[in-house]
Amino acid sequence: MASSAAAARPASGQRHSAAALAEGKPLLETRHRWLLTIGIMGAMIMQILDTTIANVALPHMMTSLGATVDTVTWVLTSYIVATAIALPATGWLSDRLGSRNLFLIATAGFIIASMLCGIATSLEEMVIFRVFQGVFAAFINPLSQTSMLDINAPENAAKAMSVWGMGVMVGPIMGPVLGGWLTESYNWRWVFYVNVPVGIATFAILWFLLPSRPKARRSFDYAGFIYLGVAVAAFQLMLDRGQSEDWFDSWEVIVEGLAALAFTWLAIFHFATAKKPLFDRALFRNRNLVTGLMFMLVVGISTMAPMALLPPMLQNLFGYPVIDTGMMMAPRGVGVLFTMWLAGRLMGKVDTRIVIMAGLIIFGISLRQMAGYSLEQDYWPVVTAGFVQGLGMGLVFMPLNAMAFATLDGRYRTDGSSLLNLFRSIGQSAGISMVTVLLARNTQTSHADLAQHVTGTVVSGFDLNMLRGLGTISDAAMTMIDGMVNKQAAMIAYIDDFYLMSWISFGAVPLVLLLQKPKGKIEVVHSE
Repeated sequence: MASSAAAARPASGQRHSAAALAEGKPLLETRHRWLLTIGIMGAMIMQILDTTIANVALPHMMTSLGATVDTVTWVLTSYIVATAIALPATGWLSDRLGSRNLFLIATAGFIIASMLCGIATSLEEMVIFRVFQGVFAAFINPLSQTSMLDINAPENAAKAMSVWGMGVMVGPIMGPVLGGWLTESYNWRWVFYVNVPVGIATFAILWFLLPSRPKARRSFDYAGFIYLGVAVAAFQLMLDRGQSEDWFDSWEVIVEGLAALAFTWLAIFHFATAKKPLFDRALFRNRNLVTGLMFMLVVGISTMAPMALLPPMLQNLFGYPVIDTGMMMAPRGVGVLFTMWLAGRLMGKVDTRIVIMAGLIIFGISLRQMAGYSLEQDYWPVVTAGFVQGLGMGLVFMPLNAMAFATLDGRYRTDGSSLLNLFRSIGQSAGISMVTVLLARNTQTSHADLAQHVTGTVVSGFDLNMLRGLGTISDAAMTMIDGMVNKQAAMIAYIDDFYLMSWISFGAVPLVLLLQKPKGKIEVVHSE
């Protein structure tokens, strides 16, 4: 393998691991593998849920924490930025502390931070606790992916990734449903308290069953970490604050954008020239991993953006309550579960690149279905398009993760996983920001276009001139008409976003050809 050839000579423990992999054995042996899988998945789903579960509770937090519409968004921003900054340090901490110890520390820290978020009495406290929660959450995702690969034999890698991928894709869909139910049935604090019982059970399983990779002495590239951390944090802040601050009309956003560009250049230059960079340069010589990183940007943009658009569309334009909105989005998760199971079987028999291509095409078709939405429709178009979209997501995400690691030396799994998660996070933030900006601007443009046809003569057979001189009745009628124009303009803007997402999905199909087919097959063993 290209990455192993360029790497330094492995230690004895690593040579033993390589021999085990060559013999078809897991990198790390463990008892009760399926029970441990439940523990690993429990930690990962708990962390994934917290990226979306708090969204629906924000209006309720404002009163309790004394926050405004603008400042309460820091509850989400602080978590996202902290996670993005901490992610690159996962590989070094895993080697230094041991993968088991880091996983346990991250899980315990996440549980404690969740409790603190639940008892927060001010916005300042909430933001501080969410930062701690985001730092611990950063380690859980890549460690869970690495652990799933480590405890399964190479021929079961695709099956392991299908199980792991189900949690990654279903978690964001469950978040708004669970968050809405907890907020309406109890109060917003339970969106954080719910992590405590789940986390304790998860921590117990990991404590008794989780094996560890051997510790390794590895120098830490402080300069590279700082450059990358500042670049990612500045970029995330620019995306999050841009819409509310009117983008580059604000000096804050300009400074954040310039800082992102400057520190990105510093990080790239440093990684290219440093003797011991934060990430081994062998990672970037692996074609599948680099292609996977590019794909993660596209997947992050095209998968998360529609999920961010749908809840406000269904609630604000169609008038559905939070619970109904969550239930209408649930079929997407059913589609994901089905095709992830199907993809696990297909990968042993069909070229994985064909599976990914099919998934991207199906995903693009579902977005074209969504571009056909109208204000007169019932819930069925949302349900069917969501299910089709889930089918496409399942065929893309899991096979893509398996292909990204197919030719990567096992020693680089943790670093590779942290990079994949970092790029997916950046793609998600960029995608959500992009569609939000386009939604706001296209709504204004469409409103202006539609308003041109609302003349003083006739609207839907009614003479507006008759309203003149009627005082408050005239004002109320014009307000109603303006509200109808606003809804139609917003619907047009949503449709434009869905069209854009579909073209991004179709445009990503040729990228699949850059993936290198591994020698032999990515086989999957099924227990009947």
